[in-house]
Amino acid sequence: MNQTFAALQLGPAKRAVARVAAGAYAGSGSGRTQPYATEAKKKNPYSHTIKLPQTEFPLRADAARREKQFRHRCTDALYEWQLKNNRGPQFILHDGPPYANGDLHIGHFMNKVLKDIINRYQVMQGKRVVYIPGFDGHGLPIEQKALETLKGRDRDSLDPMEIRKLARNFALKAVARQTESFKEYAVMGDWAHPYLTLDPSYETNQLEIFKAMMGRGYIYRQNKPVYWSPSSRTALAEAELEYNEKHISTSVYVKMQLTDESVARIGGAGKVSALVWTTTPWTLPANRAIAVHPDLEYVLVQVTENSESGSAGYQLLVGKDRLEAVSAMLPEGSTIAVVCILSGKQLEGLSYSSAVSGKQCPILLANYVTSDSGTGLVHSAPGHGQEDYELGLVNGIEIYAPVDDNGRFTNAAGAALAGMEVLGEGTRAVVAMLRDAGVLLHAQEFTHSYPYDWRTKKPIIQRATPQWFANVGSLKASASESLRDVKIFPEFGRRRLESFVASRSEWCISRQRVWGVPIPVFYNTSSGEPLLTAESISHVIGIIRERGTDAWWELSTEELLAPEYRADDNTYVKGTDTMDVWFDSGSSWKMLEKVSECSEGAYADVYLEGTDQHRGWFQSSLLTSNAVRGVAPFRVLLTHGFTLDESRRKMSKSLGNTLEPARVIHGGRDKKKEPAYGVDLLRLVVGSTDYTHDVSFGPLVFAQFSDTMRKIRGTVRFMLGNLNSFTPDMLVPFEQMSSIDRYILHELRRFKQNAQSAFDAYEFYRAMQVVSNFTNADLSAFYFDISKDCLYVGAPDDLQRRSTQTALFHILVDYTTALAPVACHLAEEVWEFFGPTRRALGKTTGSVFQEPWDQTRSEWNDPELAADWTALRKLRSVANRAIEAARTARHIGSSLEAELDVYVPLNTRLGQLLTKYKSELCKVYITSKVNVHEVGGAETDGFVCEDRIAAYDTETPVRVVSRRSSLHKCPRCWNFHSTEESSLCGRCDDVVARQQ
Repeated sequence: MNQTFAALQLGPAKRAVARVAAGAYAGSGSGRTQPYATEAKKKNPYSHTIKLPQTEFPLRADAARREKQFRHRCTDALYEWQLKNNRGPQFILHDGPPYANGDLHIGHFMNKVLKDIINRYQVMQGKRVVYIPGFDGHGLPIEQKALETLKGRDRDSLDPMEIRKLARNFALKAVARQTESFKEYAVMGDWAHPYLTLDPSYETNQLEIFKAMMGRGYIYRQNKPVYWSPSSRTALAEAELEYNEKHISTSVYVKMQLTDESVARIGGAGKVSALVWTTTPWTLPANRAIAVHPDLEYVLVQVTENSESGSAGYQLLVGKDRLEAVSAMLPEGSTIAVVCILSGKQLEGLSYSSAVSGKQCPILLANYVTSDSGTGLVHSAPGHGQEDYELGLVNGIEIYAPVDDNGRFTNAAGAALAGMEVLGEGTRAVVAMLRDAGVLLHAQEFTHSYPYDWRTKKPIIQRATPQWFANVGSLKASASESLRDVKIFPEFGRRRLESFVASRSEWCISRQRVWGVPIPVFYNTSSGEPLLTAESISHVIGIIRERGTDAWWELSTEELLAPEYRADDNTYVKGTDTMDVWFDSGSSWKMLEKVSECSEGAYADVYLEGTDQHRGWFQSSLLTSNAVRGVAPFRVLLTHGFTLDESRRKMSKSLGNTLEPARVIHGGRDKKKEPAYGVDLLRLVVGSTDYTHDVSFGPLVFAQFSDTMRKIRGTVRFMLGNLNSFTPDMLVPFEQMSSIDRYILHELRRFKQNAQSAFDAYEFYRAMQVVSNFTNADLSAFYFDISKDCLYVGAPDDLQRRSTQTALFHILVDYTTALAPVACHLAEEVWEFFGPTRRALGKTTGSVFQEPWDQTRSEWNDPELAADWTALRKLRSVANRAIEAARTARHIGSSLEAELDVYVPLNTRLGQLLTKYKSELCKVYITSKVNVHEVGGAETDGFVCEDRIAAYDTETPVRVVSRRSSLHKCPRCWNFHSTEESSLCGRCDDVVARQQ
C-alpha cells in the first residue's frame, strides 16, 4: 500500500502504543518500563518522590466530539487573522469549482484537504493566503438533477425560466450542503464569499472573456460534425467524454455500384462495385463520397460465387493489401481473380450509386486512408465525421446529417428509417436494407472502445449541427509555450496536458440547454446570419450585470439589442445556445484580477485538481487565459489521482463501494464496526499518501491510521506530561545542555528541514514519513527511552532533568507545527494543553498556526556531535542483541539487570568515543553498568554479540558481552546500583534526602 505513515510503524513503537494505552508513559521495551506498569500491584514506598508525567491530555482522541472545539479558531478565525497579521507575500491557491449537484464523496475530501494542507503550510511560512472556494452552478448535470425532482409532471412542457428556476434552487441548496461539509473538513478559506459560476458578477466576467476572444478572432460558428449526446440532447466537448471499452458495434462491408461510365473508365465489365467498410452502418444514409489514398494500389477483381441457382459473377474494387482479408469473407467455393491493378490516383473522379440513398457520389483522394483495416476504400459521410467533413469541405460536398437531436433518423433519411434510433433499431434496419438490396458482402458484431456521455453513461454520435467554436488551432502554440515556466507535479502531467492541447484544433463551446450562460448572439431573421459584435455583447453584459443571465430569457430581443441595431432595417431573433460549462469554469481566473497583487503573469500560485482535469479545467483555463492575457493562469500545477477501495477498484455507485466522508468522521450505526474516527484521521490518510497516484480508502486503512494517531497522541502526551510545572527559570542554555539533549536538538533541526523540503515540493506524504521516522526511531525508541530515568527519578531541579525538559519544550513546539498542516485539530488541541507552559515561556499565540513553521536554531546544527551519537546508536543495536540473548536464556529479566563489557580498539575514534562517554553509557544502553575494554583483553563470561560498526568513514570491530549485574536493584529507580539488597542507590538516597 502507498500510505507511508502507517506502513512505517516500528516494532518497539507499536509496543509503546500498547503500554501508553494501558496507562503507562512508555517508549520502547526498556528495562525501566516494567516498574511503573506494575506499581499499582505493590505500593512503592518511594512513589511520592518519583516525578511521573502529569497531564490531562487524553490518549484517545474522541475526535468526533472534541475536534469541534478547535475548528473555528483554526478555520474562519485563522483565515481572517492571517490576512491581517501575516507580513509575507500573497499566496493564491485557486479552487477548481466542484459541481453543485449533490453530496460530497471521499474524492471531494481528498481534493479539498490537499489544498488545505498547502494553504496551512503557507500561512505558517508567514504568507497571506487567499483561498476563495468555488462552485460550478451551471450545466447539464445540475439541470438533470433538478428535473428529477419533478414527479408526475411533463418536463418537456416546462418553459426555459421554469427550468432555470428549478436548476438555480437546486444548485444553491447543493452549495449550502457542500459548504457545511467542507467546513467540517476544516478547510480554511473565505467561505462567507465563495465564487459561484451562477452569480451575475461571475457571468459578466465570463462574457467579457468571450467578447475578448471574439474580438481576437477566436470565436466562430460553423455547421460541422460535433460530439452529440442523444441522451442529453446537446453537443459535447472532448472533456465531457469517457470511453466504454466493452461497447458492441456492427461492422459491414458494402458494395457501392459504379456508374457505367466509371466501369468503362477502369476497364471493368458487368456489375462493378467499390467495396467499403464501416463500423457505423447508421451513417450510410448520409454517404456522400468514397475516399481512397492516392498512393495505395487497388485491384479490380472478378468474383464468382457458387450458389444453388448457379454461378453468379461480379467485379469488386478493393485495396490490394486487403484482398486476402476480403477473400476470406466470400461464400465457400467462391473464386476470385485479379483483372487489373490501379493506383488511387486513377480512381479519382469515378462515381457510384450510394447503397442506401441511391444518390450518385464521387470517389475522392484523401491522405488519411490506410490499408491497415477495412478495404482501403473509406465510406465518407461529411455530416458525421471530422475527416469526412474536411474532405467534403475541400471538395464542395454537402454536409448532410439526417439525424435529429434525439439521435433518431429524420424524414430526410427516408420513410423506412424515419424515427428510428440510429444506434439501435436504426442500425439494424440499415443492415437489413443492405442485405435485401444484395449489396451487403459481410456483417459482424465486434467489441471496441467507444465514446460515451460522461454524465448519462450512454453512447454518443457525431452529427453536423450549427455550433459555436473556439479556434484552439491558433491558440495551442502559445498555450504550450506558456507552460514552459509552469512547475508541474508530477512531471508526467506536463506531457499529458501538452498532448491534449496539441491534439486539439477546436473547442465546441455551444450547448443546447437553458441552464447556463447564454451565447449573446442574434440572428438575422431573413438571412440567418449571426450578429455578434463588441457593441452587441457589451450591451448584453450591461444588462446581465444588473439582472443576471435570466434577462436573456425574460427580455425581448428588442430590449436585448444594442440601440444601434434596433434602428436598422433588419429584424433579429436571439440565440438559444448556452456556453459549455468548461468555458464557465475555465473563466474563473478572471475573478482573481481583483484580489491578486500580481498584475503581470499568472494570477494564481497553484492549481490543484484530479488528473481528469488535464482534459477539463486545466485545459480550458489555460486556453482562455492565453487567448485574453497571453499567459498561463497558474505558476504551479498539481495533479492527484482517483480514489479506490481497498481492492484497488475505482469507487462507483454501481459497484456499491463509494465512501461518504461523514460516515468515517461520525461513524455508522454500529460504532464497533464503523467507529467515529473524526476529521483528522482522514486528513492524516490524505496527507500520508502519495496523492499523485490513485489512493485507496477503506476500513483496514482507517484502522491502521487509528493506531498511528494513537502513537502520535502518545508521543505528545509524554512530552506534555513531562513539561508539567516547567517554568522559565528551569530553562537550560544550549551550551549547558547535556550531550544527548544537544544531539536530539540537532536531529530536531534536521527533521524540520527535511519536513520543510517535502512540504515545499508538495510531497506531503514524504513530510509525514519524516514525522513518522522521527516519532518512532528518534523519539520513542531512543530519546524518550533514555530520558525517562532522569525525568522520573532525577531531582526536580537537577541540571540533567532540566536540560531534558528544555529539549522536550523545543521538540514539542516544532513537532506540533510539523503536524499542524495535516492534523490541524490535533495540533490545536496540543497547543491548548500546552498553554500554561508555553505562555509562561513567552509563546502567547492563540493558535498554533500563528506560530512560525520552523523554530529550530542554527546553533543546534552540530555534525560532529551527530556523528558521535550515530556511532553510539549503532553500537546500541549491538548491545540490545547481546541483552536480548541473555533475556531469552532467562539469565536476566529487564535490561537494567544487565552489565555490559564492550571490547573495542581504544585507539580508534569509536574507542575514544566510548572512553569519553564511559560513565554515561549505561543510560544510553539502559543497563546498570557498561565497561569499556581494549580488544584482546581478558574477557568475562556472558552472552556475546559481535559486529562491525560503520562510523567516521570506517568500520570498527566490536564485541559486546552481556551478563547479570553483581549489584542489587534500587527499590526507587530499579537500576542495579545498590550495594545492599532493598537499599537505595547513592543517587536516589541523595534525591530522597533533598526532598525531605
